[in-house]
Amino acid sequence: MYSIFKPLLFALSPEAAHRITFQLLDLAAAFPPTRWLLRALFCLPDKRLEKKVLGLNFPNAVGLAAGFDKDGKHIPGLACLGFGFVEVGTVTPIAQEGNPQPRLFRLPQDKALINRMGFNNEGLDALAKRLKSLRQMGVPNGLIIGGNIGKNKLTPNEEAANDYLLSFEKLFPWVDYFVVNVSSPNTPGLRELQEKEPLTRLLNLLQDKNRAQKLPKPILLKIAPDLTDSQLDDIADIVRETGLAGVIATNTTISREGLKTSNTQIEAMGMGGLSGVPVRERATEVIRYLRAKLGKEVAIIGVGGIDSALSAQEKLDAGADLVQVYTGLIYEGPGLVRKILKEIVL
Repeated sequence: MYSIFKPLLFALSPEAAHRITFQLLDLAAAFPPTRWLLRALFCLPDKRLEKKVLGLNFPNAVGLAAGFDKDGKHIPGLACLGFGFVEVGTVTPIAQEGNPQPRLFRLPQDKALINRMGFNNEGLDALAKRLKSLRQMGVPNGLIIGGNIGKNKLTPNEEAANDYLLSFEKLFPWVDYFVVNVSSPNTPGLRELQEKEPLTRLLNLLQDKNRAQKLPKPILLKIAPDLTDSQLDDIADIVRETGLAGVIATNTTISREGLKTSNTQIEAMGMGGLSGVPVRERATEVIRYLRAKLGKEVAIIGVGGIDSALSAQEKLDAGADLVQVYTGLIYEGPGLVRKILKEIVL
């Protein structure tokens, strides 16, 4: 079915297609008959798929990566597509428009995207209010919700911890786990926070706040695929030192190596993070490396180039406990989740 709609969606700008797709999904999820049809088509309820990770009971191991539903507006609809968990955000304390459009580009030959969205979101208060309402109504299908937090563009790095702490405090009652995003290439200077000293300080502050809670929640770190082995060693040390629950590997890459799309087209698209199939191999390498360094105790969520059951299984075999999709969903359609789950359960 998606093969019919895909050419129509790809005739639109990526952001327009994204917006229209969500409008249709929300409409279908709003009415019991169409909601039932969505679940029948895309969900695969099976006890064998359930996984306990991070101390949480996941309906299944396939989630939606951050960035797809930044403001948590579409969770009821996404729950009808078979996901075991959805990560909202990246959210910043103050609403921001992000970078000027166009800022999202398709590379069909590579089954990839380049984005420089720039943490566009409606802000922390809007997300917290929306998630509170959702919790009061009841999260559908036992869906796990993660909160991906970042800093505002205008917040200097020396004050970044305040942004992360504020988001942590406000979202704490409404999300099941947190993700600290210091690896997006689209906020100036953000990746500098991945350096050992500032990252250790930031994570220790968050963990101090977390441990002060009656029931602490898992905090994970999302890292870039562009880190060297030496930097990954630092990440492993920091994770152990700060007692983080896990790592998400990986975010988008700034590399443009090995693309089939012409250099002229790529240069016209400009700066931004590359996601999709070109990141697949490197993301898997990072997962395998970190699993060897961290042992079994630390959870790893694998993301990057997952567009089939095979590529999902690669991440799981490399040591990921869970996986997330994003770009693969755009190229393969909503049936991707069920296809992955059918292979995993078999």
